[in-house]
Amino acid sequence: MKNSKQLIISSLLAVAMNTACSQKTMTNDPVANECKPLETRQPNVPEQKPTFAGQTRACGITSTSAYQVDVMAKGLDKPWAVEPMPDGNLLVTEKPGRMRVISAMGAMGDPLTGLPEVVAGGQAGLLDVALSPTFATDRTIYWSFSEPRPGGNGTAVARGVLSQDNKSLSQVKVILSTKPTYNNTMHFGSRLAFGQDGMLYVTMGERSDLKTRPQAQHMDSHLGKILRITNDGAPAPGNPFIGQAGALPEIWTVGHRNVQSSAFDTQGRLWSVEMGPQGGDELNLIEKGKNYGWPLVTFGEEYSGQPVPNAVTAKEGYESPVYYWDPVIAPSGAQFYTGSAFPEWQGNLFIGGLKDKRLVRLKIENGKVTGEEHLLTDRGQRIRDVKQGPDGALYVVTDQSNGELWKISPKK
Repeated sequence: MKNSKQLIISSLLAVAMNTACSQKTMTNDPVANECKPLETRQPNVPEQKPTFAGQTRACGITSTSAYQVDVMAKGLDKPWAVEPMPDGNLLVTEKPGRMRVISAMGAMGDPLTGLPEVVAGGQAGLLDVALSPTFATDRTIYWSFSEPRPGGNGTAVARGVLSQDNKSLSQVKVILSTKPTYNNTMHFGSRLAFGQDGMLYVTMGERSDLKTRPQAQHMDSHLGKILRITNDGAPAPGNPFIGQAGALPEIWTVGHRNVQSSAFDTQGRLWSVEMGPQGGDELNLIEKGKNYGWPLVTFGEEYSGQPVPNAVTAKEGYESPVYYWDPVIAPSGAQFYTGSAFPEWQGNLFIGGLKDKRLVRLKIENGKVTGEEHLLTDRGQRIRDVKQGPDGALYVVTDQSNGELWKISPKK
């Protein structure tokens, strides 16, 4: 009876603390079986409770793999994206409007010529870059940027051909200019990811302001959506809203705040990690035609400390996040690890963290987060992007005026 009461009390305390963590692999050691959530700080919105067990505050896990971090390059100006190339070189974008190739040995190339003009400042600038699925034969790359326009700016996607000497771009063409145009420098979204279907998935923000925020639910606006296009920028065949009156045909999903992280897993499923309000960063499994709620359904609160107007944490017809963070991590960049250099990390999701300056590792099993680890916390730098190279190493860029490119590889 005593053990039964203790079990009940322990369960109630776990709910009250809002840990909702999942248990580790069972062993005969009762200490090893205890779930200790990694996040122990006071939540921003303690009265909000998870929709299901394991939706927040997962068990803390610790890597046993020994790794080293090598600084490959310094002096980058607010790098936003890193994209490993098949030959071991790396493409890196810098927000003020530069893109360059850094060699596998860390030699920094000059900025590429041929890039279109960008709006730079705040969250605006030259943003993501992705290799074409056929890069090995056509050397085509795609990038997103804040496009200057009469009356304001907007997220755009361009493509071009990288020269054999890695110095210039040719055949440059803007293939997508999202709408509407708006005049600020916030919430451009902008991650690019090619799916197994060969289509390009483009994440969008809702431009932050209260007047644009509702457009995340408006079908005649690209703001606050994930888009799916062909390699020439046309709406991809099979998009869910093609032919729907008043709906833009590029839309794949609806109801996002500001998605700066997206990645495909080994099953070909797209996941996004979304910058939410204070106490509301989200991990979402992205599915065709679904509505992810913003600004009607969300965890967290305004950064002023006020509630998000008229919002609830769950509602029928809207997707609940697979996982959320309160306090937030400010996610940017994501990568599912598939390399052989770190077998322990196989299938894990890595996410750059800006706010608390760390690399987040999530263990995901059966569609739920079962463990979380924070890496590189001792370095004290905002991590903007993380990508896996063909060598199985992870490559990271840090978000600062004197930004760096790091390589994470097995310790020698």
